[in-house]
Amino acid sequence: MLVNEISKSNKLMKYFSYAISKDLFWILAFTTLTAFAAQVSVPVQPVPFTLQTMLVILSGAFLGSRNGAISQIIYLFVGIIGIPVFANMSFGLPILFGPTGGYLLSFPIAAFIVGFIIERKRNLFTIISSMVLASLIVLIIGAAYLTTFYSGNFKQAFFAGAIIFSVWDLIKISAAVSMYHSFSKKYPKLPK
Repeated sequence: MLVNEISKSNKLMKYFSYAISKDLFWILAFTTLTAFAAQVSVPVQPVPFTLQTMLVILSGAFLGSRNGAISQIIYLFVGIIGIPVFANMSFGLPILFGPTGGYLLSFPIAAFIVGFIIERKRNLFTIISSMVLASLIVLIIGAAYLTTFYSGNFKQAFFAGAIIFSVWDLIKISAAVSMYHSFSKKYPKLPK
């Protein structure tokens, strides 16, 4: 009897360890992909155009709300501790207090929202809606944060930090929807 319980316990621990390692692999994969996407950058002031948000919304779509948010929290942590993962190989805590800080801090929220919505219902409309909503959240939080750098002028910050990104974000959202729609047939959620 005791031998059976120990055997069941060992099997459960192996399964648990395997599941954790698969989750961790995909979480770290999206953390890494976000870091690479940050380096695809057009240096515009005050905030560069990057591919980061595309990977942020894809992390939520593929990993789900919890793991997508975790991947972006790890991304922020890695940048804060000094690894150059932010746009233009920047790093450190001061980046979060600069013009791009609001955008970066919104990444876990955006990934969570995409994952949360897609976990509830996965059809083309909800996929598109979740990604548009997440992108809007990034832009609004980023622009609101940017207001402090424009002497409290939200209108000016909203133009410089949100409106100018609208076409670029539509392209990224279209690409993200296309990628997710194509791959989700085989991999609706990672790990599978």
